[in-house]
Amino acid sequence: QVQFVESGGSLVQPGGSLRLSCVASGILFSIHDMGWYRQPPGKPRELVAAIVSDNSTYYVDSVKGRVTISRDNAKNTVALQMNSLKPADSAIYYCNVAYSPFNNWGRGTQVTVSS
Repeated sequence: QVQFVESGGSLVQPGGSLRLSCVASGILFSIHDMGWYRQPPGKPRELVAAIVSDNSTYYVDSVKGRVTISRDNAKNTVALQMNSLKPADSAIYYCNVAYSPFNNWGRGTQVTVSS
């Protein structure tokens, strides 16, 4: 069964940093492009960052220069390091396969950026 478990979200002040982690199971992790998505309240879910099997990366313009995605194929994990956080980054963050996500979404992890 495909499963994604996200963690690391928190309440943080503007300008702060967070590191999100996700453990995937039930998939052949190393062959998949992996991504972090986010869904702000009342808005659709969007792909924020992706890392493909050769470790090349993609970032949505709004997070470029502030966010780094990484993966550990030995541990089936994907991480998202977020720096210089802004209130606009507040959302529930999810991981899944990038571009063609599985229907099985995890619970996500809440990131709230507020003073």
